[in-house]
Amino acid sequence: MTKDEFKATLTDASPQQSLSPLLQAMWYQAKGDWGRAHEIAQSQKGADGDWVHAFLHRDEGDLSNAGYWYRRAQKPVASGSVAAEWEQLVDAFLRG
Repeated sequence: MTKDEFKATLTDASPQQSLSPLLQAMWYQAKGDWGRAHEIAQSQKGADGDWVHAFLHRDEGDLSNAGYWYRRAQKPVASGSVAAEWEQLVDAFLRG
């Protein structure tokens, strides 16, 4: 799936079940369902799950909590826009 194809699914009522959990989390965040996105991110173990978790806390404005999750993910704290980081995450997870 390309990023444009992924974005096109944002008009659907639910994410495609074939998407990885982390892409589903990014789908829910883009749809404005932060709670569902956070629930999925929390269930994912490892650095990628921690990165999504960091992004979500940054998105909600909880920068100290986001910083904790960026450290766990071994990623620098994002300094660009939330939209740019969303694009970066989606690109990374679509590439696998």
